[in-house]
Amino acid sequence: MTKLVRRYKVMLGVLLFLSPMLWVGISGVHQGLLAGTDKTYEELKVFSDVLDIIEKNFVDPVDSKKLIRGAIRGMISSLDPHSAFLLPESYKDLQIETRGQFSGIGIVITIQHNMVTVISPIDGTPAYKAGIKAGDQIIKVDGEETKTMMLWEAVRKMRGKKGTSVVITIRRKGVPEPIDFSIVRDIIPLESVRSHLLKPGYGYIRTTNFRENTADDVKAALKKLESGKTPLKGLILDLRDNPGGLLDQAIKVADIFLDKGPIVSIKGRLKAHSKVYSAHRDKDKHSHPIVLLINEGSASASEIVAGALQDHDRALVLGTTSFGKGSVQTVEPLRDGSGLKLTIARYYTPNGHAIQARGIVPDVLVDQRYVSRNEGKKHPHMKEKDLKNHISTEPEDDLSKEIKEKILEIRGVKVPGEDASDVVKRLLAEDNQVRRALDILTSWQIFSKMSH
Repeated sequence: MTKLVRRYKVMLGVLLFLSPMLWVGISGVHQGLLAGTDKTYEELKVFSDVLDIIEKNFVDPVDSKKLIRGAIRGMISSLDPHSAFLLPESYKDLQIETRGQFSGIGIVITIQHNMVTVISPIDGTPAYKAGIKAGDQIIKVDGEETKTMMLWEAVRKMRGKKGTSVVITIRRKGVPEPIDFSIVRDIIPLESVRSHLLKPGYGYIRTTNFRENTADDVKAALKKLESGKTPLKGLILDLRDNPGGLLDQAIKVADIFLDKGPIVSIKGRLKAHSKVYSAHRDKDKHSHPIVLLINEGSASASEIVAGALQDHDRALVLGTTSFGKGSVQTVEPLRDGSGLKLTIARYYTPNGHAIQARGIVPDVLVDQRYVSRNEGKKHPHMKEKDLKNHISTEPEDDLSKEIKEKILEIRGVKVPGEDASDVVKRLLAEDNQVRRALDILTSWQIFSKMSH
């Protein structure tokens, strides 16, 4: 038996052994091989041949483990923007993001056109305060070019100990030269819910992401708003620039406002990946009208909540069309501590509308503006459909310091020296979408009285 044949048998055994293990973890199917077709067999022989040639003939000694991991990354990256092979350190980081706090600059990023690109800065974080925008391309981190970095590598370089600095260089549409931002890292808080009473009887809840306790935090915020001297007559639920998070939390948040019917359905190629999640009757009634705010930065879990409340006529959705990330990922641990994040299904709203690459279309279209001394600025956004390899629906100029400060003050982000009443004043003075939502809720009450 030749060395090449032995190597091939070993490689074939490893690759085909890994494959059913991954899918069993995801779907619970039988232990047999996935698809031992002749075509797959032949392609694996080519793979083994290439590996053997590289190891024997490349000008420098090579690390087989590194080569195989690179091949796996390439295989996964050819699928869609949200599937990924996570090395052990990045897999641990992913677990920390949803379960505990971490230190960093506070942005959600992806790879677009082979560039590290910002999906959305997270409210109140160092990146948000520095003026990083959705759509910014991060071309360097501390002077090191990112074009050859994997996504997890860029994430790790931007994370670090609280109080330390990192310089990120960004390319922004409409700005001729790259811009350097020196950002001091901080603890990215787990708090995902903020609430305010805009005026007697009218509440505001801002959800920045969906983490482990988001639904409980929304309930607590509602209880506080509803326990005021004046009964709650209307609620603004703000999901703008919320990049998503945990599916179960999105379902629980939608369930708070719904008594029955489907919340979201998940449909995959395998039966085990298809499921319908439904609402349950709760002893606590929240019958007040709701205006839900979305924009191009509202993605994934945010779109599930918006779609559910819209389809059940439980909320009027106001703003601009959402991001359109309507695919389901599962993360499976692998034997060496790494992980596989794989897209396995698509989301559908209660009425059967696909979210993927379409997004949630608002009932009332209102562009987002930040106003300061009669000046208006819009945040540029990209959407799911702009991402390379996105799966199909079916099988601004530099801001002045003053404008930056105004943006920080909008949507309940406190700045030093401000109390809650100042935040409310600025929400109503600076945020045209919140103002429009409040006008609608107020009119709602007036017309309701007239109809009786």
